[in-house]
Amino acid sequence: MERAGGPLVRNQVDRRTLLRNAALLGISVPALSALLQACADSPTGSGGGGGGGGEALKIASPDNPVTWPISDDNQPIADGLQPEKGPLLLYNYADYIGPQVVKSFEARYGVDVKVSTFNDTDEAITKIRTGAVPYDIYFPSYDQIARLVTAKLVRPLNHSYIGNLGNVWPTFQSPWYDGEAHYSVPYSVYTTGVGWRTDLVPDDVAGLDNPYDALWNPSYRGKVAVIDDWHTAMAMVALRSGLTDVNSGESADLDKIQQGLTDLSNAVKPKVTVSMYNDLPSGQLGISQMWSGDVVNAQYYLPKGTSVDILRYWFPEDGKGLVDNDLMMILSGGNNPVLAHLFLDHMLDEKNALKNFGYIGYQPPQNAIDTDSLVADGYLPENLATAAVKQEWFDVAYRLLEMPVDVDAEWHRVWQQFKAGA
Repeated sequence: MERAGGPLVRNQVDRRTLLRNAALLGISVPALSALLQACADSPTGSGGGGGGGGEALKIASPDNPVTWPISDDNQPIADGLQPEKGPLLLYNYADYIGPQVVKSFEARYGVDVKVSTFNDTDEAITKIRTGAVPYDIYFPSYDQIARLVTAKLVRPLNHSYIGNLGNVWPTFQSPWYDGEAHYSVPYSVYTTGVGWRTDLVPDDVAGLDNPYDALWNPSYRGKVAVIDDWHTAMAMVALRSGLTDVNSGESADLDKIQQGLTDLSNAVKPKVTVSMYNDLPSGQLGISQMWSGDVVNAQYYLPKGTSVDILRYWFPEDGKGLVDNDLMMILSGGNNPVLAHLFLDHMLDEKNALKNFGYIGYQPPQNAIDTDSLVADGYLPENLATAAVKQEWFDVAYRLLEMPVDVDAEWHRVWQQFKAGA
């Protein structure tokens, strides 16, 4: 399938840098800790049914689903309102939305849509907080919800405008991180695995007893990379070490992860980057930790005359690896809340979601997509069929969760030490 819009040209940024620091509220980590403690004595957040009553602000997880409350001073918009005149302001990572789906929305509603981009989460949240630019829609990771809702930076949704939410996988119609989808709708799903070039890596990586071991192979020194996302990279080290809690606050587990990172650095001196989608096909890398969407995009960066058949991607067949998803959320400071709801509905339309998939390479969780048919339908080449994301994996996979501030700080400490020596 010819990819609409041509190859991506992305900034070298981490699309999924997880917001686990004080950037959201613009304060120091100690002050944030105090704030979260204060939240435990207030009705800011709740688990289960979402009532207040002084319950502690909870960190959502599949075992601890949370339905965030809707406060009296941050209510959904009313039913049946006419859309504003725009322009609609989107705030997203560079090249993470297809121009054609944006243009079709503009044509349908007779408005302009402007896409602004950011280089990292700190920059994005700082601008959102200041309100200097009244962005309407933000594209975060699911684990940012707790703090976005706490700070009332996002607007609760009125589902009467978003009928296409019924098109997505059932798990995302009332997800564990946002029960009843009060504040978010899904945008994309992806796995994290290992990508490689068969002409530079002779090993059958997928056939190894522990495929993660290939990244520690000293034969590939200077040709290895890990994702420049502290939690994603460290979670992979944890899984390779036999740990199953990729959000652990146990000192022994973190020590094991730190040792794994040290061994990795000593063995291969890995590149720490988010440009694997370009560096792997260009031959600067032979093997890399990768997101499924980026290995799909890698085919468009191969040198002229180089067959896509040299690319491979491994993710555990049983789904017991890292799977994640990104969201669309309406910001409370935007000037076009009705139009923003209609845009979310537009992106959840089956045809628009598939067209966007063809551009960004990241799969939407649409019921209409038969994961087993993505190769036949032209979305994936045969040799990258393993980059397809299966719905059932979200029941068994490991998720990167928000962490308590003290645990978050320890993980960051280990990561910064690794990067300093990488």
